[in-house]
Amino acid sequence: MSMINSIVSLINYSRLAQIDYFRKNPVEVQEGVLQYLIDFAKDTEFGKEFDFSNIRSHHEFSSKVPVFDYDTFKPYIEKLMNGEQNITWPTEIKWFAKSSGTTSDRSKFIPISKESLEDCHFRSGKDIYFIYADKYPETGVFTGKTLAIGGSTNINVNSENSYYGDLSAVLIKNLPFWTYFHRLPKEEISLIEEWDEKLDRIIHTTTNKNVTGLLGVPSWLLVLLNRVLDFTGKKNILEVWPNLELYVHGGVSFMPYQSMFHELIPSDKMTYLETYNASEGFFGIQDEFELRKNEMLLMLDYGIYYEFIELSDYLSEKMKAIPLSEIKTDVNYAMLISTNGGLWRYLIGDTVMFKSRNPYKFIITGRTRHFINAFGEELIIDNAQNAIIYACEKTGAKIREFTAAPLFLEKHPQGVHEWLFEFIVKPNNMSFFMEHLDTKLREINSDYDAKRYKDITIGFPRHHVLKEGTFYQWLKNKGKLGGQNKIPRLSSTREYVEQLFTIDLKKDL
Repeated sequence: MSMINSIVSLINYSRLAQIDYFRKNPVEVQEGVLQYLIDFAKDTEFGKEFDFSNIRSHHEFSSKVPVFDYDTFKPYIEKLMNGEQNITWPTEIKWFAKSSGTTSDRSKFIPISKESLEDCHFRSGKDIYFIYADKYPETGVFTGKTLAIGGSTNINVNSENSYYGDLSAVLIKNLPFWTYFHRLPKEEISLIEEWDEKLDRIIHTTTNKNVTGLLGVPSWLLVLLNRVLDFTGKKNILEVWPNLELYVHGGVSFMPYQSMFHELIPSDKMTYLETYNASEGFFGIQDEFELRKNEMLLMLDYGIYYEFIELSDYLSEKMKAIPLSEIKTDVNYAMLISTNGGLWRYLIGDTVMFKSRNPYKFIITGRTRHFINAFGEELIIDNAQNAIIYACEKTGAKIREFTAAPLFLEKHPQGVHEWLFEFIVKPNNMSFFMEHLDTKLREINSDYDAKRYKDITIGFPRHHVLKEGTFYQWLKNKGKLGGQNKIPRLSSTREYVEQLFTIDLKKDL
């Protein structure tokens, strides 16, 4: 074992013990987090408004404090952005993570406190490597550099002593100096706003380095890796970075991109580690690395208190939230968080499903606004991704991007789902591809299957193959090129598909 691995192992011991403790005592740890948050914020404007001094349990918390989304929580954030303090959190708030996600073109500004930086975002970054090193004590990842590709927004001045940027920019501006000995690219390159320029600078300054780890959203990292091969003339990424062994990914599901990464990085020693992070906080880390074992451990001691609303209740606007102790496995939940950044009972917009309660492990299944429920089918992103992977396996196809929306047919009693695909490798027979996709959806979603019965409610799905670069151009038109921007996979409206059709048609002109 190398000297650096020995040092990591020594530091690792105490932290792994803490992680093991919350694995074994999840309810007690979460109750402690709630009480810490309540006690710490009881004298804030928000704490006084909702009587934090008299809250001692989840029941009291949920009965006194309403559920918030961004729009309803925005008045508190606006006060913070105007320079007021002690609004929702007692320590100074001067950083804001700008996020639009996939649900809206409107920007959201998420408050970032000293506690959320240190106890959540930075702690999670260390935990990723501690968990990995515990599994692979002889790892060489610490002997080289980790190439991180994040957002493309520099820090902006909001007001005196108040700043905003996307989360990656905020983290870069606050990282301890010593992290730059292990991280690529340099800060001035990471914060370049123009995406294509940033990629070119990254490629020119990193292809001659000893890169042992990668970090970033899969869709955007694929763009970078393919450009690296174009620049170097190499056949695969291991010819450029022979010591590469770890890819830490998050932001979108890795499933649709898995085969593409295996082609670019042909090594059975490569480890793919999934995380669940957002501007609002860091929530989960994959701690088992077997193929397709993408369940993540819910990280319970980052200063975040979790609540959950069954998706069926959410869709019917019943905001009955339960604590972690009451969740069931294999049920879709919308997730609520209260955080050490001053968010309270905040609907983050993601849906999760727990696969284990001992310890609490989960998968991300979609977005609360990104599903299709036009005909009562409750089709979620996880369903769509599993069906597409199945169709690709059966037909040899490879997907670059996709989205889908309902189509209401005139003079017909039923509607259909309309799927838009951009392929890397197109199937020889699209009809077979769609048959496999439809079959898998019927197998894994009983509501969809019931609505497809004899085509009474939903007919056989339609499809369109878009030209290469259509999705990229759609993001570019919206000013959303960059590591933290995502393609909306499903929608109950036709907004996205109609915009994509317009771009696709222009490519013929």
